[in-house]
Amino acid sequence: MVVVPLLTAPLAVLIRVPKLVFPLAFAATATSAACAAMLLATVDDPLSYHLGGWPPPIGIEYRITRASALVTTLVTSIALIAITLGMRGTRREIHERPQLFYSAFLLCLTGLLGMVVTADAFNVFVFLEISSLSTYALVAMGPRRRAFNAAFNYLVLGTIGGTFVLIGVGLLYQMTGTLNGLDIASRMESVGGLRTVHVAFGFLVIGFAIKLAVFPLHQWLPNAYVESPSAVSSFLAGTATKVIYFQMIRIVVVVFGAAYVFDNLRFGLVLGPLSVLAMFIGSLAAIYQHSLKRLLAYSSIGQVGYLTLALSLGTESGVAAGLLHMGAHAVTKTALFMVAAVFIAAVGNDRLESLAGVGRKMPLVGIAFVLGGIGLIGVPGTAGFVSKWALLQAALESGHPWIAGLVLLSSLLAVVYVWRVVEVLYFREPPERELRMDWGAFVPAAALLILSLVAGVWNESLTEMVRAAAQQLMAGSP
Repeated sequence: MVVVPLLTAPLAVLIRVPKLVFPLAFAATATSAACAAMLLATVDDPLSYHLGGWPPPIGIEYRITRASALVTTLVTSIALIAITLGMRGTRREIHERPQLFYSAFLLCLTGLLGMVVTADAFNVFVFLEISSLSTYALVAMGPRRRAFNAAFNYLVLGTIGGTFVLIGVGLLYQMTGTLNGLDIASRMESVGGLRTVHVAFGFLVIGFAIKLAVFPLHQWLPNAYVESPSAVSSFLAGTATKVIYFQMIRIVVVVFGAAYVFDNLRFGLVLGPLSVLAMFIGSLAAIYQHSLKRLLAYSSIGQVGYLTLALSLGTESGVAAGLLHMGAHAVTKTALFMVAAVFIAAVGNDRLESLAGVGRKMPLVGIAFVLGGIGLIGVPGTAGFVSKWALLQAALESGHPWIAGLVLLSSLLAVVYVWRVVEVLYFREPPERELRMDWGAFVPAAALLILSLVAGVWNESLTEMVRAAAQQLMAGSP
């Protein structure tokens, strides 16, 4: 699952024929997706693989649990769909050397999957840098010159975040003498009260918070999503922050332990208020945007607030709600960025005023945006409702009814920014010219939206699977 895209990436650069590069990259992504799906179907107890035959804690361990199998399946599925969008959109937005795009795409996928499956703390940093460096290149491939500025800003903040993670890993190694996650967790009881361990936790959390775009460390995200090619923004919106969120869950509840983090360090008192601010400020900022992709980007900042709010509860139901919302938001937001790609292909840009009446001229695309929008709001019948309902239940179970009220109130802000787009699409005069339909972007978007509706209606098995994964994480299995 990790090795195939890693080895295929340099082959994509060496092959100079664009017609051969895409099938190669697609086959590598499909192979990873098939491996992830098989793991999800077969793994119940944790599956451990020792690289080079060296057992942990001396050697590097790959460890697949229910939670990591869920995340790898989510990441590879979205990557498989996003790379099909890249087949046509990349040729339009990237005029030269598409083989570099596919190589960077595969390297980014390698880094994301590696972070999920490795149980070695330093290996997490290595894969984090692989995915980050390739992401900077992908963002810089945007069609406008501002893409370079967005990539550079992302590079600066991403480097700071990566440095913080590396310092945190180094301090943990200094205090525990090991890099294996489970081994660190087993030794945490003897060293947990030391100040150096507190500092290590701070460095790790801040580093991952930058990569996750936790408010107020989110400044890199809007421009990175807006200026990157459509295939890249769709891919990143559904995968990059979700993998980092999974890493934060593992750091908090597995490596350091939920009791230590939330009872001793009182981490919830910091993460909870920041999450609430992200929910409201991200949604408020989205309301005032005049670009569809920028509106969706600021919406993502608000949705990250829901993820971290679920984690701040420090309970098993909170972790389960966070995993559910991670999947629901990944599917919905990827679909919406693909819908934005259809609009860009039709009118030439994503300015809201340029989309006047487009929903009446292109009814299928307009309906697709409405379905994605109600998924963001959390209307019953969508995956977004299932995840937000789980978050409300987790908040009430933990004795925080005010959190449930804030979640409902912030969802009303989502109604406002979704309605702004709907009003432009349907209640403005449509353009007189004919609009070109990009079926290559619409079909995968429609597939994801149908998946969101299916998960919103028939969700019992998915909910049980996520609860089992959360229970395994809280029991200390990364």
